[in-house]
Amino acid sequence: MSDDDANAVETPDGSTDAREGHDATVAPRARGNERREGLAGPTPEERPTPRGKRNSQGIRVDPEVEAEREPRRAVISVLVAHEPGVLSEVSGLFSRRQFNIESLTVGATHDPDRARITVVVEEPEPGIDQVEKQLRKLIPVISVRELEPDAVRRELAIVKVDARAPSEVAAVADMYDARTVDASPETVTVEVTGSRQKIEGAIDTLSQFGVREITRTGTAAQARGPDATAGTPPATTTGRTEAAEAATDGGEAVDAQSDEHTSDTDERNQ
Repeated sequence: MSDDDANAVETPDGSTDAREGHDATVAPRARGNERREGLAGPTPEERPTPRGKRNSQGIRVDPEVEAEREPRRAVISVLVAHEPGVLSEVSGLFSRRQFNIESLTVGATHDPDRARITVVVEEPEPGIDQVEKQLRKLIPVISVRELEPDAVRRELAIVKVDARAPSEVAAVADMYDARTVDASPETVTVEVTGSRQKIEGAIDTLSQFGVREITRTGTAAQARGPDATAGTPPATTTGRTEAAEAATDGGEAVDAQSDEHTSDTDERNQ
């Protein structure tokens, strides 16, 4: 077989097309100044380039979706049964799910059988939703609710500073409505109560005297007005009275039916 036959390419109609110095398995290339015509459209430099950030894997992220994943601070009120082991269950849930907890407080309520846990988390929107869903799955949990931004939020901080200028420390404490709870020749201890911003401002101002120790509580929060913080609101006195009257009326009706039944029985026996 000649070289021409080896370089021959079979066409769709069955004939062969001899191409000099060309491998049949390689597509033809442009020669010299010849330019192969491509598809119509803008050049690579003119094509629009999507804008936005890329994640750690190099994948481009939609700015709107990324904005939804920005962490925000949320205060969640959890009403639980007041029994041993509840706090360990709640804290264990956050540990397993690796939620970012800013603070956690727990205390009794007006009902001795119930306690309230206030959790402050800083997570993206999907994470906050998962926190609420996972808390509702716990057996001791009665109700879960995220409080509104205008809810009453209070923290307490105890700050111990050097007593080099006690009069100036007292002036700063008075500026933040704080009070001195302990004083000695070496230190002065101030108690500050209020919002997180107020406490942080007081700590920053007191730092000029040399802060030795700081002890802060978590956030205690409650819904404003008649709105219930978590769970159903307690029954009012009127409600309890109406319920008692209904129970009394029911008891009287049962007694009346019993008397009628006794009278019928006596008549039949006579």
